[in-house]
Amino acid sequence: MTQKVPPQQINIQLGEKEAEGIYSNLALISHSPAEFVFDFTRIVPGLPKTKVYARIIMTPQHAKSLLRALQENIKKYEKQYGEIKVINQPGGNIKQFGFQHEENTSVEPKEDA
Repeated sequence: MTQKVPPQQINIQLGEKEAEGIYSNLALISHSPAEFVFDFTRIVPGLPKTKVYARIIMTPQHAKSLLRALQENIKKYEKQYGEIKVINQPGGNIKQFGFQHEENTSVEPKEDA
């Protein structure tokens, strides 16, 4: 007979700076066999340049767990608040802006000038 292991509680501390959060409306995602890299930035209309405000690197297994957690939470959100409308679908008349799928995205480290 297998013994059930009780779930372990994790005490997560949230620092003051991290609690403020970082707004992002564009994520660039790249991957290798060993990792996924998520670069979060924001685009402001009229400004042609931006920077990466946060980079998260995780294993493929953790990336897939993140995907499942996002899917589950979006389903809960839409059940409570209604369907999330995505207006810039591929093939539409509106220019692509914000979070989107990037084919073969390559992210190069910033060089100090």
